[in-house]
Parts: sequence; structure tokens; C-alpha cells
Amino acid sequence: MGLYCCFFLTHFFSTMAFQYTGFADEAEKSLDGQISTLQEAGWSAIELRLLDGSNVCDQSDEEWDKTWARLQEEGIQVVGFGGQIGNWARPITSDFEMDIAELKRVAPRMRAAGTKFLRIMSYPNPEENPLSNEDWKKETVRRLKELATIAEGEGVILAHENCSGYGAFAEGYLELAEAVNSPALQLILDTGNNSLHENTNEATWEFYEKTKAHITHVHIKSAKANPDGGDWITCHVDEDPVQRRILQDLKNNGYDGWLSIEPHIKAAIHAGQDVDDSGEAREVWVEYTRRLEALVNSLD
Repeated sequence: MGLYCCFFLTHFFSTMAFQYTGFADEAEKSLDGQISTLQEAGWSAIELRLLDGSNVCDQSDEEWDKTWARLQEEGIQVVGFGGQIGNWARPITSDFEMDIAELKRVAPRMRAAGTKFLRIMSYPNPEENPLSNEDWKKETVRRLKELATIAEGEGVILAHENCSGYGAFAEGYLELAEAVNSPALQLILDTGNNSLHENTNEATWEFYEKTKAHITHVHIKSAKANPDGGDWITCHVDEDPVQRRILQDLKNNGYDGWLSIEPHIKAAIHAGQDVDDSGEAREVWVEYTRRLEALVNSLD
């Protein structure tokens, strides 16, 4: 009996390496719609970003209390907040006080909800009147150090996504991590951003290989060459070969955290491409969950 139980538990944990969540605002606008999308997929965890077109981090205390109560009613875990700190809309010349205020506003909510990750980026350099590279890095480090000090005290993680800012590429992120030197600054790997930035899947693999020791959380996005030419486009997860390579390597190296989908197929929040009322975005989102689970189940 003991040997059987040992075998069963070993097998169980070996097949439970990943947990699933996602940005359901790419499926539905309302919180109720996002919850029902998750339930259709058979998932019970969410990364919150837009609710009826507004970022969750901008909710008043009263609005957040209603959001959290609704999520609790349905047993939905909140894995992360898709914050705005240092993102594409907040360049290095933006008002830093907005970022401090956002962190201080959401940190108590995150603790209460048992949420670890506040997604951030690292302040893009404006195209008009940009800072020198040295000054850009210096100011980014200054800001992230101050934010990381606050985050450490609040018990939350600033989870930096490889999307926009000084840390969008591996070398930049590694420089920031070394300079800030805080356990409150950790890395989100988005498995599609570098492919889309550089029009090759190898860019994502190279980012992964250089930074995998820093990864705390994974966003799943997939990309392929545009059949019409030009910049690459998003696609389903099994249409992008780098996804299998990364997922297999994560599994081999014992990653047991979240895979959070952000497909950008029917909605791309940063580009102003929101979901419509046709229901098509939801269908695509749910199909993406099915195909991701099938890909994970087919790993060695």
C-alpha cells in the first residue's frame, strides 16, 4: 500500500507541473463575462487588467471591494494585476508619482487577495527628445529601486514583463536586475513578445536562455510569420514551435508556476484593440486554453 501511494503521489506531482490562468479581458469586457469565460475553460484563476475598459489598478476602494467580493463568490483566485507602472503609456519622462500611488493603492488589495504579482515594465524612452542610454538606465534604476523598496515592505512582487522599456531585451533586464538587486523585482517571461519585436521565434528562445534563472511567472503568447508579409502576427500556441521548446525546458527544470495566456489574437489592449460584442474573442480565447493544455499534455 505504501509503495502504491508513493508511486501515485510521484506520478500526480510529475503531471501537475503547470497551473493555468490568463488575461480574460481579451475574451470579455465585464467581470461577469470574464468569470464565465474562465468557467467555460475549466479554469479558476485570473490575471486582472481591464474591467469594462478601465484598469483594475485604478478602481476606487468601493469598486475593488465589489470586484473582490464577486471573485470570491465564484471561487476565482487572483494570480496577478496587470499594472501600468513603466508600461508603453508611461515613458521614462512620465510623472513618477503616478507609479508610486498605483503601487501603494494596490498592494494592500493584493495582500488581502493573496496575489503575488504586479505586472510592470521599465519605462520606454520617448521617440521625441529621448534621454541618452546612460541617463535612461540611471533614471529607470532609480525609479525601480524606490518602487522595489516599497514592494518589499508591502510583501508584493514587481513582476517585470519583457515588453516595453529598458528591460524589454535580455541584456537590459539583466542590467536592471543587477542594479536594483531586490527580491521584489522578478521576471515575467512573455513567450511571444520578442518574436513579435524581432520577427523571429529565435529571439524569444534567446531571451529565455539568457534570463531563465530569473523567471518567476510565464505569460503565454505565440507568434508566426505574416503570410501577407511584413511584421509577424500572433497565432495559436501550437502554431509557434518555440512554445514547445520553452514549455519542455521549463518542465525539465522543475518550473511549477503559472502559465498565463495573453493571446492578443482578437484583442491587443496596448494597441487599443478591444473585444467586441460578437463573442468571437471569447471563442478564440477558450480555444487557446484547449490547445495550450493539449500542448502541455504532449510534452515528454
